[in-house]
Amino acid sequence: MPSPFLYFAGQRLSEAELTAACLDGHLVPIGDAFLPADAVETPALRAGSLRPLLGGALAAAGLSAAWIHGGIAFPPPRHSAQRVSPRRLHAIVDRRLEYHDRRLPAADAERLGGVWVTTRVRTLADLARRADPRHRDAARMLVLAGLVTPGAAIAWLEAAGPLPHKRTGLAFLSGLTALEPVGLERSPEPFSPT
Repeated sequence: MPSPFLYFAGQRLSEAELTAACLDGHLVPIGDAFLPADAVETPALRAGSLRPLLGGALAAAGLSAAWIHGGIAFPPPRHSAQRVSPRRLHAIVDRRLEYHDRRLPAADAERLGGVWVTTRVRTLADLARRADPRHRDAARMLVLAGLVTPGAAIAWLEAAGPLPHKRTGLAFLSGLTALEPVGLERSPEPFSPT
């Protein structure tokens, strides 16, 4: 079911009207949509903003999934997507999309805002297998935000069978185990007025 908080160009309002509402401070951009300025940005809303781009046959993966889960602050310029449908897709025509044809197992996907997204564990494992700084930084941010533990991603990779750059990912994740998440619930010190 579409979210009443997301506005897409050409549906209820034109792109010019949505942009004008942004200039007036009523809306803010979120992915491929717009959101009321006073609404709380959630993973479901971030995922839902990509519904026109991903549809029901693709899942957000990689940096796109890291953005949806809240590991990075801004969406990537090109969204990563992986096939969830049992049939191969032959007509993916969108320059904003980096498409991976290997089918995503059902256990590695979850539905947020009406859109398929790789799970946090799978997202961290995928980011760790990429050697470029953007993916590595996003992996660190997922861990530091307390969204997923490196141990869970290591266990996933060890059980996954043969994958490209698996050893690289395992080595990187082993280095992340020393990171301590920031902002997790810690029991506060009792307040003492004296």
